[in-house]
Amino acid sequence: MTWLLSRLFGRMPIGWMQLAHNKTRLLAAIAGVGFANILVFVQLGIMGALNGTIGAPYALFDADIIVSSADTNTLTDGSYVARQRLFQTLGVPGVKSGAPLFIANLAWQRTDGSSSTLQTFGIATESADFLKQNIANNFQALRLEDTVLIDSRTRGMPANALEGVSEDNPFVFEANDRTLTAVGTLEVGGGFSADGTLFTSDQTFLRLFGKRSAGAPNHILIKVEPDQDPEIVVERIRAALPSESVVVRTSEGAAAADVTYQTTQRPTGIIFGFGVLIGVMVGIVIVYQILSTDVADHLKEYATFKAIGYNHGFFLGIVFEQAIVLAVLGFIPGLMISLGIYNGMSGATGLPIQMGADRALTVLIGTLVACTISGAIATRRLAAANPADLF
Repeated sequence: MTWLLSRLFGRMPIGWMQLAHNKTRLLAAIAGVGFANILVFVQLGIMGALNGTIGAPYALFDADIIVSSADTNTLTDGSYVARQRLFQTLGVPGVKSGAPLFIANLAWQRTDGSSSTLQTFGIATESADFLKQNIANNFQALRLEDTVLIDSRTRGMPANALEGVSEDNPFVFEANDRTLTAVGTLEVGGGFSADGTLFTSDQTFLRLFGKRSAGAPNHILIKVEPDQDPEIVVERIRAALPSESVVVRTSEGAAAADVTYQTTQRPTGIIFGFGVLIGVMVGIVIVYQILSTDVADHLKEYATFKAIGYNHGFFLGIVFEQAIVLAVLGFIPGLMISLGIYNGMSGATGLPIQMGADRALTVLIGTLVACTISGAIATRRLAAANPADLF
């Protein structure tokens, strides 16, 4: 390590040698930085899973614009939209077609006593072109009463329980006092508000949820003409519909607004955000304590250097060297342990918790910055001290 750092810094690695001299303190510092990295990684992983599960339902649809109630913040909250808004929208120049979308959560109590919540989407079978191709291919089979497409990755289901489900090999189950027949599957997985996803025709949806009305869908999906810019058509629809009743956004805009709302205004997102901040603060405090103690232990040596003419930048270089070494050595075990935690959490919860290269790089850069800040704070005493006072 000494040889490598000598080549890297172009001088004797004084900072590393000071750290390595007290191996117990070095290991404690590495453990502290690694622990802070684990805190940050876990919080970022959960936030990433939250964002992923928010965006996953939007990815199931092939629509350019979504018309929702004015009080809508997410895909599943807000009031219903009057179906007449669909007919008003169809008269707007640039609009090709539209379809009402119904959404509700279905409680599924299984015969073995376990249960799952399925986020259920209902849409007319003749509007299958508003769905992604893998779902649209099986959607015509839903013309039959009480037929559905079920999520093969539904949380709580035994492994491979829904494997091979098709029209020739249906999966029959009961929910909401109705017998449903799954004639196909899709892959979405569980989220924070549901364990899986279910697709039905609008007619089956209305039978499942008897209190819902055909005249009051949750959203209206819109496709624009091929030569039209969705943003321009959005403005036209906004001009045609009362702003106090509906909000009109592109699909991408609606998904982005949903993520922003749930991560900045919902308690879950705010808590995870604070978790990241706390992890960073823990890392800064730990590294500061290690570096400030090291500076205090070597005050006389630093005083000698200062007395013979070395400026403050020399001492900053030593401490920054220590900070960088601690950041890198602490990051490596933190990353390895976090990968194991990610795998365990993903397997236990079914959430899409994954380590991306961008996340790892971001945390590494953040660790370097945090450790550098700690190093700068730790040298404050040296900056103002008189060499004669340090002996």
